[in-house]
Amino acid sequence: MPKAFDLGNPRVMTSTEALEVEDVPENLLVVGGGYIGMELGTVYAALGSKITLVEAMDSILAGADPDLARPVVTIAKKAFKEIRLKARVGKMSTVGKQIKVEMEFNGEKLTELYDRVLVAVGRVPNSNDVGLENTGVQVDEKGFVKVNHHQQTSDPNIYAIGDIAGGILLAHKAHKEARIAIENINGDDVVFENIIIPAVVFTDPEIAWAGLTETQAKEQGREVTVAKFPWAASGRAITIDRPEGLTKLLIDPKTERVLGVGIVGAGAGELIAEGVLAIEMCALAADVGMTIHPHPTLSETVMEASEVFYGQATDIYRPKR
Repeated sequence: MPKAFDLGNPRVMTSTEALEVEDVPENLLVVGGGYIGMELGTVYAALGSKITLVEAMDSILAGADPDLARPVVTIAKKAFKEIRLKARVGKMSTVGKQIKVEMEFNGEKLTELYDRVLVAVGRVPNSNDVGLENTGVQVDEKGFVKVNHHQQTSDPNIYAIGDIAGGILLAHKAHKEARIAIENINGDDVVFENIIIPAVVFTDPEIAWAGLTETQAKEQGREVTVAKFPWAASGRAITIDRPEGLTKLLIDPKTERVLGVGIVGAGAGELIAEGVLAIEMCALAADVGMTIHPHPTLSETVMEASEVFYGQATDIYRPKR
């Protein structure tokens, strides 16, 4: 909790307290448009809260590719009362049973009252109160424990995994790190290198990706071919009334290897595992396209994205250039 927002009032919540609320606030301010803010904002909107979301940057879900975030933003704009970009919260105070919030938005200073406020602007590691000062363990400037590729800290008898070790703060990353740490403790030489870690944002619709993203490819100046299959052409997506989704593959144009997979849509978190396997196994787009997928399913969209790459998709006209 940033000191400016730490009023000692339980109505100003972090994501931890937001999961323990016994009543649904009528008006909820969400500070931060990242994964946590959007996920919990989606939940509370579904429960009936009027959500105002404030984000200091010019977009939400900054870590996701824009085309994957777009359907989430479209639905959130309908479900939320308002989404304010390039807005900054300056001060909070307690007024009776509400929280008074002062912020700047569109060049104006606003003062508003909310029943509760969710502060979702990041998390920090709990490394200050576990006795690390009595060990040889080193932490970085943000408080994360420094580890090598074996998950070993600067104190050779201590290993660290999960959020406190930094990197992507995901449970399945921690689970993999635990296995690597234990194998090294048992005498094996196992390293955490070149491991594909899928990311999932549990909004509605869900977003999931693995491997190289379009944003990363542009930043690295890396040449890729992006093959997209819109769920509006998926029979299964249409029958469940979720045609807003999209599945895309990032493919090396020379080797035709699958370098990245991105999905937005209902159940994207369940579908991304196939993408992780394809990248880990160095699969070619042809391998994905020739693998028979059950019909009608959403998993077919992964196969059909590969067919788009070759200009062979039967459900959408995308001839290969």
